[in-house]
Amino acid sequence: MGARFEELAWRETPIGAISLRRRRDPALQVEVYEVKLDDEYLMSSLFPVAEIELARLGLAEVTGDSLDVVVGGLGLGYTACAALGDPRVRSLFVVEAIEDVIDWHQRGLLPFAAGLAEDPRTRFVQADFFAAVAGDTGFDTEVPGRRFDAVLLDVDHSPRNVLHPSHAAFYPPAGLRRLAALLRPEGVFALWSDDPPDAEFTAALTEVFASVRAHVVPFANPLTGGESANTVYVARTGR
Repeated sequence: MGARFEELAWRETPIGAISLRRRRDPALQVEVYEVKLDDEYLMSSLFPVAEIELARLGLAEVTGDSLDVVVGGLGLGYTACAALGDPRVRSLFVVEAIEDVIDWHQRGLLPFAAGLAEDPRTRFVQADFFAAVAGDTGFDTEVPGRRFDAVLLDVDHSPRNVLHPSHAAFYPPAGLRRLAALLRPEGVFALWSDDPPDAEFTAALTEVFASVRAHVVPFANPLTGGESANTVYVARTGR
């Protein structure tokens, strides 16, 4: 490999070939880390703003201290690191289906996520987030049905654009109710989406949760020279 491009990891998985690569962007003069699933780009270190805001906006709605938090989807680690930046967080369960992604962090391949794997509050859980919600155990196999203060999810592109057909059952009210049952009173569910606010999904959230907000998160796009935006949904249970 030349100095401008390096494939750091690659593995075939049940949902496709996942790879982590690092490249030098000559125009921006920065190193860019990217994750691909087959030929599809999943995430890039050029666009971390909304992933960070997922944690910030979600946890801002949670009251109290000694918070137990779940992050669904590890990726490049921006959401998990941002969650640990909140001093109220007592424990962080990071649920990731692909073992290799956890391995990237444990091997220290992502310098901007340094400290995540070593933080004593972090627990990596190699599991399918959506299967965990649909099952009887939940996220903590040692304490079945354990409830959490917040669940921050960033796996699919959006509720309408899922990475695997099995994920689709999570987004209607029936699936969201299973998730809400794993939250404590006034617990928070926050979701990242690449699409603009979706009225149908917002209605599904409103059917299940006591309060719902859809935040549009703008960010500079260095590839286009303009501005792009993602959506972060934040929903809170009642008492």
